[in-house]
Amino acid sequence: MQTLIGKQAPDFKAKAVIEGKIVDQLSLAQYKGKYIVLFFYPLDFTFVCPTELIAFQEAHEEFAKRDAIPMACSVDSHFSHLAWLNTPRQKGGIQGVQYPIISDLNKSIARDYGVLMQEEGISYRGLFLIDREGKIRHMVINDLPLGRSVSEVLRIIDALAHYEENGEVCPANWTKGKASMKPTQEGLEKWCTADIA
Repeated sequence: MQTLIGKQAPDFKAKAVIEGKIVDQLSLAQYKGKYIVLFFYPLDFTFVCPTELIAFQEAHEEFAKRDAIPMACSVDSHFSHLAWLNTPRQKGGIQGVQYPIISDLNKSIARDYGVLMQEEGISYRGLFLIDREGKIRHMVINDLPLGRSVSEVLRIIDALAHYEENGEVCPANWTKGKASMKPTQEGLEKWCTADIA
């Protein structure tokens, strides 16, 4: 599979559900200027999926602080999304989720992002961080049993924002407030010396 890193995110126009209402045409272009976390999940009314969608909603304030918006996408219809949104969490639903949930009924979005499981007709748990200019800067794809970490997604947004603002790169396990480094041999040596001290 060819990587999408560094390339413009494939745009689309699709039906979606936002804050309990059906939207006829949602596109990435509408959100240019924000960080977008586009994440795919296999199906509505399943098991790991609601835990992920709820976790992204519970981090709403953290995404807002970063001028970032999560968007979920699956091969279900917008009607299925709406029914799932109207199902209480205690019954396996995702009531209270407010960010866009995109319907990829013809599977073209999952195909364009390289996360479609051809035989099953559903998507892997793909996640893509799209920068303010529409370029994909980070991607991760999990198999179906493996739920994602929202705190890691927030860390990656912080790292990208830090790089964009300061021109410094973020070493392993970097978190906001920790030392970054200039992308030079001297910068690496300085960081290593500070890390040892």
